[in-house]
Amino acid sequence: MMLTSNRIPVTGRRVQLMATCLCDAFHDDVAAAAVEVLEHLGCEVAFPEGQTCCGQPAFNAGDWTASRRVVRHAVRTFSSPDPVVVPSGSCAAMLFHGALLEFEKEADFGEVEALGRRTWELGDFIVNGLGVRSWPGRFDSVVALHRSCHTRETASSDAVALLLGSIGGLHLVEFGEGEQCCGFGGTFSVAFPHISTAMGGLKLGHVRAAKPDILVSGDMGCLMHLGGMAAREGAPLRTMHFAQVLREAMRRSA
Repeated sequence: MMLTSNRIPVTGRRVQLMATCLCDAFHDDVAAAAVEVLEHLGCEVAFPEGQTCCGQPAFNAGDWTASRRVVRHAVRTFSSPDPVVVPSGSCAAMLFHGALLEFEKEADFGEVEALGRRTWELGDFIVNGLGVRSWPGRFDSVVALHRSCHTRETASSDAVALLLGSIGGLHLVEFGEGEQCCGFGGTFSVAFPHISTAMGGLKLGHVRAAKPDILVSGDMGCLMHLGGMAAREGAPLRTMHFAQVLREAMRRSA
């Protein structure tokens, strides 16, 4: 069963953007691209300025007390009933699945569950929330799509593949062991760097064998990990978040 099966249906075009820690620290252009894409679709995008994190780093580290504090802050910050759209499969999955595990016996479980039910990963929101099945413009490149671990059992990766595959000039290529983890895993890459690097090397080998121009994903952590490893090897690999691809294709249709 899809983890997103109890999602609250989208009834309007007002949304709240959760930009995520990685957008804030490293990938601000991904947040900008997400806003442009959503506005192109007629959405009114709000950005609650008090937002911080989804709580996943503390959750993954086993510090559920700290994670619960962060999630409760997110509940207060995104208190509007409008959908919360996240340009990250990892952060979205934390809110509509991971957070439920740690709040299972807490008195405010209902509030956390309500936030999870109105949280959408960006690609999932575009395709399954708004019903968009194709994307305008051109993007003349060979693209490999990395399906991150956190988008398993959700509709996100299939939604992104559908959008990318509909763009003129974009050739989507498969690569070996596509479901294999890239090795990042957030705090996993810090706690187990040697294992993380070995896993990343395996993934990079399969990606390179497909000879893409660009590696695309819906998770910035994976792109940062694989792109950084490729650069250290002296053979840089161009990486893009799929929101950036959608924006570039959209601009070329203007």
